[in-house]
Amino acid sequence: MDREHRLKRLRFRAWHRGTKEADLLIGGFFDAHHVRWGDDEIALFETLLEEQDVDIMAWAMGTQAVPVQYRGPLMAALETLNYVPIAR
Repeated sequence: MDREHRLKRLRFRAWHRGTKEADLLIGGFFDAHHVRWGDDEIALFETLLEEQDVDIMAWAMGTQAVPVQYRGPLMAALETLNYVPIAR
């Protein structure tokens, strides 16, 4: 599968998680960061999307320890939470 197709598929999966909160956190993160990702980051994000939303959200908010396989720059960027759109 080519890069563009993988990214389109990931964007859909990131924005269709099942709850609005998860959509905003995971989808917003994808939109803010995917253009800078190489194949390794894409593969890691694909794996991350297999996890439960409550776990991903807990890792991003720091209420649960991040599993070893996800520690690194991608998770550090997820933990910033500066990509979540907030209506004012």
